[in-house]
Amino acid sequence: MISPDALNATYVILGASGNTGSIIADSLLSKGKKVRVVGRDAERLQRFVRQGAEAFMGEVSDAAALTKAFSGARAAYLMLPPITSREDQERESDAIAKAVTESGLPYAVHLSSYGAHVPEGTGPVTGLHSSEQKLNAIGGLNVLHLRAAYFMENNLAAISMIQEMGIFGHALLPDQKMPMIVTRDVGDYGAKRLLDLNFSGKQTCELLGERDLSMAEATAIIARGIGKPDLRYVQFPYDKVQEVLEQMGMPPKKAAVYIEMFQAINGGVLAAQEPRSRENTTPTSFEQFVQDVFAPAYHGKARAA
Repeated sequence: MISPDALNATYVILGASGNTGSIIADSLLSKGKKVRVVGRDAERLQRFVRQGAEAFMGEVSDAAALTKAFSGARAAYLMLPPITSREDQERESDAIAKAVTESGLPYAVHLSSYGAHVPEGTGPVTGLHSSEQKLNAIGGLNVLHLRAAYFMENNLAAISMIQEMGIFGHALLPDQKMPMIVTRDVGDYGAKRLLDLNFSGKQTCELLGERDLSMAEATAIIARGIGKPDLRYVQFPYDKVQEVLEQMGMPPKKAAVYIEMFQAINGGVLAAQEPRSRENTTPTSFEQFVQDVFAPAYHGKARAA
């Protein structure tokens, strides 16, 4: 028997206009659920409002606003925004934890990362370790930390380099395999767990994508998908990558945080802990991602140039 509370439950989505949050918001709205979407930009939330969602304006670092957003909700999707600095990450996770505590939110699905078991030295993932710890310290909260693999979408940043230099250059080792996942699969999985709420206490689960891939293998798949069979992967020194990130407009401190993450991946510090299983393997292959997302973005940018 489903309780009346569960039927009328409100779900709060942080980062609703982002890659994973938008999938979760759309999924819950399509099931007729009451959804409160939180964001800084009212315009970007309008498409959810048109589907029946309640828009709530607020910064992730504003504990008072988040407490209001979480009040009366049964469950929330929690995530930190893309990193600006480690200090901002701490402020944001402090605000989220304070709001969860003060609102008495009973359930949360929290977007984390593989490697979040490591307390430091993993770049942006260090902030997710910290966020997990803060949520785990909240007595009445049932929380599921989704430790997602390296996002396939991260590879989209290479499009300009491929077009201008004819290579895919990065700091990651060419032959080291790592799990890669498309953000849509993270959103689909998160939505399912929010609907089921079949977790209690403090739990983690890794989401490892369809299979592990090395950067050399990923580049070969991109090469076939965009019709550039000669495209090759080149590993750049860390200082060169730092330089490129800064040229792209990233502040030096922020670029250094990403370099730390690449070093952690190359050193095997940032690595999956769970054996691959049916539960932590998601459906979308890298080939499918290149066909659906990478190739259209590559050719679209070429046409626009």
